[in-house]
Amino acid sequence: MGEPSFLETGKLPHRVLSRLLRRYGRTDDRVLVGPHIGEDATAIAPQRDVVVAGMDPITFATDEIGWYVVHVNANDVAVMGAQPRWFLVTFLLPEGRTRLEDVEEMFDQVARACEEVGASLVGGHTEVTYDLKRPLAIGVMMGEVARDRLVRTGGAQVGDTLILARGVPIEGTALIARERREDLLARGVPAKVVERAAGFLHDPGISVVRAALVAAEAGGVHAMHDPTEGGVLTGVWELAEASNVGVWMDGDAVVVLPEGRLLCDMYGLDPLGTIASGALLIAADPAAAPRVLERLHGEAIPAAPIGHILPLEEGRWLRRAGERVPLIPPPVDEIVKVFVGGEE
Repeated sequence: MGEPSFLETGKLPHRVLSRLLRRYGRTDDRVLVGPHIGEDATAIAPQRDVVVAGMDPITFATDEIGWYVVHVNANDVAVMGAQPRWFLVTFLLPEGRTRLEDVEEMFDQVARACEEVGASLVGGHTEVTYDLKRPLAIGVMMGEVARDRLVRTGGAQVGDTLILARGVPIEGTALIARERREDLLARGVPAKVVERAAGFLHDPGISVVRAALVAAEAGGVHAMHDPTEGGVLTGVWELAEASNVGVWMDGDAVVVLPEGRLLCDMYGLDPLGTIASGALLIAADPAAAPRVLERLHGEAIPAAPIGHILPLEEGRWLRRAGERVPLIPPPVDEIVKVFVGGEE
C-alpha cells in the first residue's frame, strides 16, 4: 500500500464538502436555508413558541467525536423540555494527519447521532488547521418547545422531590474501561466486564433526551439537569445553585451501576463525583413526582427519588453511609485520578 493521503491545510475542497453535505445534510420543511456550498448560515422557521440553543465542544481524544458532539449538545437542549431539531457543527482538524476517510467517518457519526435524537444537520464549518494535536468539534444544537412547557435548571422550588433517572457513572465507567483496558485486565477484571463497561457509551448510553422528554411530558417538572463533570454531586449542587435553593440529597439512594462501582473502586474513585453523563436530575412538584416516576418506568427508564429541595437558609446537605455532611462539589472530577501521570 502507498503512503496515506492527508488533506491540505485550509477549508475542505469544494467537491469533497459538497458531496459530504449532499450525503449527510438533513433538512425538514422548516429549514429555509440548509447546508450548502457558499451558504454561511442556516435559516429556520420554527413553529413553536420558544427556540432553545446549546453549544458545547469536544476537546478530548475520542474516535467517536462526531457522535459525542451531537449527544452532549442534545442533552443540554432536552433538559429544558425541548425536542432537539437542528444541529450545526464545526470541525477543526490537525494538518498532516487528517485523511478524507477520517472526515467521512466524522460526518457519518454526526448523521447517525442526529437520527438517534431526532435532529437534522443544517450547517457548520470544517477545516484543516495548524498546530492541533487532535481533532476538535464544536456543536450547536437548537430545539423547540412551547413556552408553557419550557424547563430551566434554575426552576426548582422548595418542597420539590429530587429524582435521579438512570444510574451513575455511565460516562465515567465507559471512559475508564476504554482508556485503561489492559490495566484492568492485568488487575484481574474479567474481559467481558471490561467490554460491557466500555460499551456504556451506547448502552445504557450517555443520551438523556428520551428520559428528559418523557419526564417533561408528564407535567409538574420544575427543573432538570444532566450531571457531567464532577458527577451527580456537582450536578445536584449546580441545580440548587441555579435555583437559589437548599437541598437534601440522599447519596445512599443513588443507584451506582455495578460495573461503575467496580471500576471506581479499582482506582479509588468516588462514583458520585465521577463524570456522570447519561444520568438525569429532575426536580418535580411532590404531587407530580409519582406520575413522573410512573411515566419513566413505563418507558423502561430506571428512576428513583434521591432527595428534596429545601429553603436556601436551611443549607445543602448530603447523606453518605448514614451520616449527614455538607453537600460540597468536588474541586475536580474524580476521573482525573485515573489519568494523572498516564498518557494523554
